[in-house]
Amino acid sequence: MPSVRLVTPEALRTAAARIAGEIVATPTVASPGLTALLGVPVTLKLEQLQRSGSFKFRGALAKLLTLDEAERAAGVVAVSGGNHGTALADAAGSLGIAATVVMSEAAPQRSIDACRAAGAEVRLTPDMADAFALLDDLVAEGRTLVHPFDDPVVVAGQGTVGLEFAAAAPDLTDVLVSIGGGGLIAGVAVAFRELDPRVRIWGVETEGADAMSRALAAGGPVDFRPTSIVTTLSAPHVSSLTYEHVRELVEDVIVVSDDEAVAGAITLAEQAGVWAEPAAGCLIPAARTVLDRVGPDARLGLVICGGNATVAALAR
Repeated sequence: MPSVRLVTPEALRTAAARIAGEIVATPTVASPGLTALLGVPVTLKLEQLQRSGSFKFRGALAKLLTLDEAERAAGVVAVSGGNHGTALADAAGSLGIAATVVMSEAAPQRSIDACRAAGAEVRLTPDMADAFALLDDLVAEGRTLVHPFDDPVVVAGQGTVGLEFAAAAPDLTDVLVSIGGGGLIAGVAVAFRELDPRVRIWGVETEGADAMSRALAAGGPVDFRPTSIVTTLSAPHVSSLTYEHVRELVEDVIVVSDDEAVAGAITLAEQAGVWAEPAAGCLIPAARTVLDRVGPDARLGLVICGGNATVAALAR
């Protein structure tokens, strides 16, 4: 039995109703280019077209809409590798809630600028481990926490990606999802377990941003200092909540190199016409590993988690 309660399909449906009309029901499209490249049918869920440029807006908005007046008045705070902060700043700004976003100095400048443009205060720290420490201090001072992954409401919001994907692509056999702290894959796994339990869910991380792989090896979440250049996946730990979802519902977690993730982002642009972050590019090399394991009859689904990368950053 898991030590924490898994998010329920009913919670996902509640979140979907709560955020309906404020999010983009992003397209689910076949990719002829990736199908030719990988040799099996490939379908993409294009969350880089979501408001704020990633799936994170779903969970941030779902959480903010559950806050009471006192929690809103206190202002909200979040830690982020880039996308969660951008999403929270956008959602909080639209609701008139003061927001503080804590990020490492390595966070994409585009994300820092977007947070400030939306009216949020940005606090920068040397790395993500220090960012989480500062977050704890700010919560202790009274700000309302909107955690990027250790919150069932946020996980349910992210899981609405899976509800849409499963409904729009009912013939998939394997779905690949990037992992930072694990909120997206937790929610997507719940959605597919409910709507099509035959589908295998695979997590993907980069070396040096492999918090979930470390947790699975250790039997629970462990702290470490991320070294991957893929900052949007660089959580210094997962949570017990997301760990239990992956342990219970996910087939395996595949780890690829930073170089492979960047090359995968270029492949997505060249073969699928999709501009995406290396956090999504890592799915391409992982897809080859999945096909080696499951065989040529697979029908792959890839969740393109975000597109907040600049040409200059990808070139570097």
